[in-house]
Amino acid sequence: MNIIICGAGQVGYSIANQLSQQGHSITVIDKTSADIQKINDNLDAKGIVGIATYPSVLELAEAKNADMIIAVTRNDETNMIVCQIAHSLFNVSRKIARIRSKEFLNPTYSNLFSKNHLPIDTIISPEFEVAKSLLRKIEAPGAIESFPFANDTIRLIEINIDNKCPLVNTPLQKLTESFSDLNANVVGVQREDKFIILKKKDILIENDKAFILTDSSQVERTMDVFGKNEKISDKILIIGAGNIGLDLAKSLEDLPSNPRIKIIEKNDERAQYVANELNEAMVIKGDGLDENILKEVNLEEIDTVLCITDDDEVNLMSALLCKKKGIKRVIAIANSHNYSLLQSSLKIDDIVDPRMTTVSTILKHVHKGKIDSVFTLDDGEYEIIEAKILENSELVNKSIEKSSLPEGIKIGLIARDKNIIVPNKKFEFKLNDRVILLSSRSQLKKVEQLFRISEYY
Repeated sequence: MNIIICGAGQVGYSIANQLSQQGHSITVIDKTSADIQKINDNLDAKGIVGIATYPSVLELAEAKNADMIIAVTRNDETNMIVCQIAHSLFNVSRKIARIRSKEFLNPTYSNLFSKNHLPIDTIISPEFEVAKSLLRKIEAPGAIESFPFANDTIRLIEINIDNKCPLVNTPLQKLTESFSDLNANVVGVQREDKFIILKKKDILIENDKAFILTDSSQVERTMDVFGKNEKISDKILIIGAGNIGLDLAKSLEDLPSNPRIKIIEKNDERAQYVANELNEAMVIKGDGLDENILKEVNLEEIDTVLCITDDDEVNLMSALLCKKKGIKRVIAIANSHNYSLLQSSLKIDDIVDPRMTTVSTILKHVHKGKIDSVFTLDDGEYEIIEAKILENSELVNKSIEKSSLPEGIKIGLIARDKNIIVPNKKFEFKLNDRVILLSSRSQLKKVEQLFRISEYY
């Protein structure tokens, strides 16, 4: 596809990087020449220095031939205008915009984003997506990540394999043999700096980061099998009451477990605003790095701390301080992928990269055909994908062993009607099966061919 990306910041660069490596024709527009130089120097993409809302700049980017435009500049209004111009002047069929402001996302004004008004097909709210990701982590204690597939009938859970895991040094086939009624499949592991797709005879070793697909109704049991039988936190501290912090706190207040929530916010006006927006959470004005403030919130009673200010360094320092004081689970957000690489050495339980959360959400809407969910791994080198078996797929009524699946693709779980299936090599695909699979970036085109996925823009 011909795709124009407006905005060459971290998100724009990451999307351009991944899509260009998937074989798409990518053009990136940004007014900052240094960012465009980075695109031209490092990626197989065309960079244009210019203002994305100028019709002449979009014309230079050959918008008339574009299948899709993705507006991820730092300015909401710019992203909206880009989509309007792309629609009105160039008839671009698919338009995606990143929008942060709560004002524009208010459901009262949802009709604003329609074909007759502002023709934006998909709106991505980074803060909302990150808040959802953090909530899923809290709902799956012991897991680094929990991500839904197939209308949440299947969950991807990511866990650290430690010496308490009873399956350490055990071939994966023993998991199926010992727990025949458990619908779970380990699709791969991050081992040191390398991602590995695991086969039946492979083993898990200590310090692996394992990615497991499981029946959503069996998440708790799956966690128990892997030695992660922890209860949901009932005392939670949030450091930072920005949009992510507020969205998360509201969602936590709605949980049936009714956790006690405390929030530390440095800005007096923001602290007051958030306190008025929440029902039961306690909001304390102060600095998350101030030990007196941490004493005031009775830090020793807290189960989980989330460090989610808009400053990466503050988040990491707060997280380190809380771990030093014995907090069981500490999660921090950091916008640099380099910080995520330091997670194990920093002894922080989880470092969330909002950039990759946004990229995963956008990629879901870029794939051709019946792709309903995408989860990005290893900085985009691998993806876990949900794809539906269509009538024209060569996989219909064919077994896995006869499907000629290349290295780099692993079938994880199948959702068929109301059943979740762990497939073996004799398993036969049927029409309308929802297949959750792992694919390397290099095999994404093969995935599209196997599923006979066609363009629908």
